[in-house]
Amino acid sequence: MASVIDKPLAPAAGRPREVLGLREAVAIIVGIVIGAGIFKAPSLVATFTGDPAWMFGAWALGGLISLIGALCYAELATAYPDAGGDYHFLHRAFGGPVSFLFAWARFAVINTGAIALLGFVFGDYASQILPIGRHGSAVYAAISIVLLTWINVRGMRSGAAFQTWLTTAEVGGLVLIIVAGLFLASNGAGAGVAPAAPAAASSGMPPMFGLAMVFVLFTYSGWNEAAYISAELKDERHNMVKALVISIALITVLYLLVNWAYLHGLGLKGMAESKAVAADLLGAAFGPTGATLMALMVAIAALTSINATMIVGARTTFALGRDWPPFARLAEWDEVRGTPINALLVQGVLALGYVAIGASTMGEGFKAIIELTSPVFWFFILLVGIALFVLRAKEPQAPRPFRVPLYPLTPLVFCLTSAYMLWRTVDYALGQKVGGLNAGLIGLIVLALGALLRLALGRGAGATR
Repeated sequence: MASVIDKPLAPAAGRPREVLGLREAVAIIVGIVIGAGIFKAPSLVATFTGDPAWMFGAWALGGLISLIGALCYAELATAYPDAGGDYHFLHRAFGGPVSFLFAWARFAVINTGAIALLGFVFGDYASQILPIGRHGSAVYAAISIVLLTWINVRGMRSGAAFQTWLTTAEVGGLVLIIVAGLFLASNGAGAGVAPAAPAAASSGMPPMFGLAMVFVLFTYSGWNEAAYISAELKDERHNMVKALVISIALITVLYLLVNWAYLHGLGLKGMAESKAVAADLLGAAFGPTGATLMALMVAIAALTSINATMIVGARTTFALGRDWPPFARLAEWDEVRGTPINALLVQGVLALGYVAIGASTMGEGFKAIIELTSPVFWFFILLVGIALFVLRAKEPQAPRPFRVPLYPLTPLVFCLTSAYMLWRTVDYALGQKVGGLNAGLIGLIVLALGALLRLALGRGAGATR
């Protein structure tokens, strides 16, 4: 088994430097988390809960679970700051094979596939604003990937600055939804839209509440990506905890307010029946102009998520190349630009490949992302939670600038929650099909291919640390 040492090897071409402030870190985290999900998931959550109180409870619980997980990640990220993030934690706790599978899954499907899917989301809505022909969505997707890859190849400061502007615009869009809800609520719910019915007395937890939480937590997912910028964060010991707590608090408040706007603008029944809940709300509040505003908001949200995903995704690929000699070219870090250029370029090429060959599944968009990525995502999130216990026992003398409160209760709650979400997402995915294939098996196939690749590399190609 590959050995684990305290100090990671730095590639010959350089290593990450501390260039990010608290504001940039918050912008990256918020930008990853707030994506297309908040424009789609509320309809599904309203359907599965069937009660305003349980609906708001689900969104509040999602914020609490995310905060608990963030505190666990804050301990790991401050104790072991590294551009590899989750990959680095898993490597230290479980060794090379597990961390390799994780990096492979992110590299092969999770990150590159998400970038392509979000590119199609951007293309769909950009085509509504400025149509460019029959294949406009794919063209826009490719353009967005090329443009954002170029911005990030220019340097970390360039990518982070652009991310800050995108996130500001994205949050502004959510504020617009809240304003639309206030407008409709103050005008008797607007023209032709039924006001929200009073909350009925609940007779207990809705039977589909667990499934509702799958979509809620998907919409919150991404806060863990903060671990990938830990090696580039100024005053990381203090700013990592601040960035995670501020980001999750801001996101939770925005999500609750946005759902309040949906409820008071469309009513619970209207939310549940809506195929595009944000578009319906803005259309009711602002007429035809609302449709254009909605298209612009989703396009910006997609760009924000693509850019943030590129930033953190390339760091995993960099860590893979740093530790596994056959992929050493991916670990070349440009010290002047402060970014892993080769990792970014390969990531962009793979994402463009998914754009080229993925037209048959991209139509399933939001639903397909959840079905394909959620089981694998929660599997590795669970392993990271377990890694906290393992590393406390394995490396008790390691400096821990931040210790998760109420240990071991807090990480235990996080692990149990992650295990439950893994079970729910696997159960859900096994009953779905994406592109004619069983969605639950696709993730297993990806992991199996990674395991075969690891075997093919042989013992001599093992991790260098």
